[in-house]
Amino acid sequence: MQLYQRKDGEQQPCWSFGPFRVRLPFIHYRWETAEMLQALIMFVVSLAMIPLLEKYLGLPYDVALAYVVVCGIGFMLPALLGVPFVPGWITPGIPVVLLFLGNFKPGPEAIQALFALQFLVFVIFLVLGVTRLGSTLVKIIPNSMKGGIIIGAGIAALMGEISSGGRLANTPISLVLGSLICLYLMFSVSFKGLTERVPFARKIVNYGMVPGMLIAIFIGIAVGEYKMPDVRFGITAPAFAEMWNYLPFNVGFPGLDVFLLAVPTAVIAYIIAFGDIIVGQSLMQRADELRTDEVIENNIDRVHLVTALRNALHAFFAPYPGLAGPLWTAVAATMAERYKYGRKAMDSIYSGAGTFWITGFIALFALPLVSFFQPVLPIALSLTLILTGYICLMVGFEQLNNNTERGVAGTMGVVLAVYGAGWGLAAGAALYILVERTHLLRFASSKDKTSGAPEVD
Repeated sequence: MQLYQRKDGEQQPCWSFGPFRVRLPFIHYRWETAEMLQALIMFVVSLAMIPLLEKYLGLPYDVALAYVVVCGIGFMLPALLGVPFVPGWITPGIPVVLLFLGNFKPGPEAIQALFALQFLVFVIFLVLGVTRLGSTLVKIIPNSMKGGIIIGAGIAALMGEISSGGRLANTPISLVLGSLICLYLMFSVSFKGLTERVPFARKIVNYGMVPGMLIAIFIGIAVGEYKMPDVRFGITAPAFAEMWNYLPFNVGFPGLDVFLLAVPTAVIAYIIAFGDIIVGQSLMQRADELRTDEVIENNIDRVHLVTALRNALHAFFAPYPGLAGPLWTAVAATMAERYKYGRKAMDSIYSGAGTFWITGFIALFALPLVSFFQPVLPIALSLTLILTGYICLMVGFEQLNNNTERGVAGTMGVVLAVYGAGWGLAAGAALYILVERTHLLRFASSKDKTSGAPEVD
């Protein structure tokens, strides 16, 4: 139970602090059991960044774990500061970031390059948040281009998993079954009907992708696709002291040339994150329409500012290949679905998001959980990417109103996924001007009618 209670039809209680709305557990929102249990499993996705930190930055395991703890602090900021989204990485952008890091030697060189990239992402979010151009962008971008950005991000996420040499080829049994189970439990029309008749099915749907992930993990271990975990007891020991040796303060800050090299990747990362913001806005609008007891304040400028703070935290104290993105699509969609069942299911959208990541942060120090999931980290990341791809496609097509918009968005999405976000955006803008806009055609028609030229039979 929380100290401040919300009256029906109002916003969740908070303390105003400049552009932010501070909300604390047990004071401004209640603790949600379902989100707590879900986070005790889903936090494993945070750990899935460790292999990338080891490979591309040359970090030891304990230092990489300390980086993940810094990431966990950033994950708690949105719900604390008044953003209703469940935050995550800029997940579909990870392949692009890794391609950029591949040009630098693991160690100080790669750390400097990643600092440059993440600092630029921080600057982009900060400028758009302070100037309020972020919310303006959301309004002025045409539906077809919004849909194209989301669809392209979804295709890119799926392609990374199912392409030749991807994780699907290496662990087909566990990943296929886990994906199908997650999709069935989260999005199936038949299972949704079952939840209305069977109370146990209603309880299962509360935990989102957790049942599918657990089944996939146990199947993967049973068929030999993953090793048996070596469960240890105690508290994890992230190497915070040693971490200083792997930060820009110690390895040095990059030169101007590295910043210039990072500019295209930073722009691409923002474009993809912009798609996440659109997805999050769509999810929150849908949830807000179905729940009249709470007014969800979906302030896009605040989303930009909080995401900027998280990227600044990472840039200086834990440069991160996943960057800091505004939305963890799979979990946000799960939470939005549960939120629709009413106040008894989830008192506030902030109570769900806040409980989830506070629990996820605490779980990083639970050695039994961390050691159990350590061998199966890849499947957690894979399932997240596959569900992200599916949700992006679903929400992207939902943005579109007619066949013309669908054609522009679909083509733009494919170009974005294959050639990168920059080319995708250019293709979408060109197609929008040439195919959708009609005022140039009307002008030509009007000119023909008013001109004195004789008609030709």
